Amino acid sequence: MASPRTRALRGKAVYVVVSAVAFVVRLLPLPVARGMGAMFAAIGAPFFRRDLRRARAQLGTAYPEWSPREIDDTVRAVCRHIGITFMEFLWLRNVDARVLARTTTYEGTEHITRRTSGMIAISGHCGNWEWAAHAIAAIAPLTTMQRQRNEEDINRLITKLRGESNVSVIDRGAASAGREMIRALRDGRLLAFLIDQNIRAESVKVPFFGRPALTPIGPAKLAIRAGVPVVCIFDERTADGKHVIRIHPPIVTSKDDDPIALTARITAVIEEEIRRRPEQWVWFHDRWRERREWDVTAPTGRSLS
Repeated sequence: MASPRTRALRGKAVYVVVSAVAFVVRLLPLPVARGMGAMFAAIGAPFFRRDLRRARAQLGTAYPEWSPREIDDTVRAVCRHIGITFMEFLWLRNVDARVLARTTTYEGTEHITRRTSGMIAISGHCGNWEWAAHAIAAIAPLTTMQRQRNEEDINRLITKLRGESNVSVIDRGAASAGREMIRALRDGRLLAFLIDQNIRAESVKVPFFGRPALTPIGPAKLAIRAGVPVVCIFDERTADGKHVIRIHPPIVTSKDDDPIALTARITAVIEEEIRRRPEQWVWFHDRWRERREWDVTAPTGRSLS
């Protein structure tokens, strides 16, 4: 494990390099920036063999009917997608109302524009989730939860880039995070979480592509405790390079709801979205990893598997 000094130096280096790249990328037309992202992904992919192997293995488990060629083609498409997504993230500062009108369409805006209170917004790493946050922030006040990284400068960089898109952020590990989340909901904001990854947070096992997968339960607990609806929001990049922001009908919660069942219901919506465009999800992530120290279903044996 790297020392604090090494992490700090690494964080400063990443901050300088990414800030410089972002400055250059913003000067480019969007198609050119995307093309660069796809090129860098193709060049860099062979250096991440372990991640590529994991992506192939997980795709094979999720889609047992696929041939090896279909899996390999999808892994290449995922690499290309991630490269494009990163460049789009750096380019986002250029996205104003006029650019949004040209590049982005919404489905189901009434589900968040007609609300009378705060809502929990759930998404996954589908399409370009940062583009989705920017597009949603253009029509409704949005606060997102983010992982507090060890490298302070990297944390500052990501917060800065998101802030340029009018997206407020709360660091998940901060001592004030709980108070800030409640305040955001009371202020009528959308409080957004990404729950499609296996992270160091209180989690329960729910079905995901036919297998029990540890999934953060905190957002479901918060929605039930606060008595606010849950709305699922996703981005999909279409073949012509445009973005579709898909806003699902809200899930109404009550004090008697089971947070495990609610987490399972939300995860089923995420899986449905991934199946729509599997090449636009991050299959490199170790989704079915065991983290016993964070598994709160283990003591009672309860899981929806």
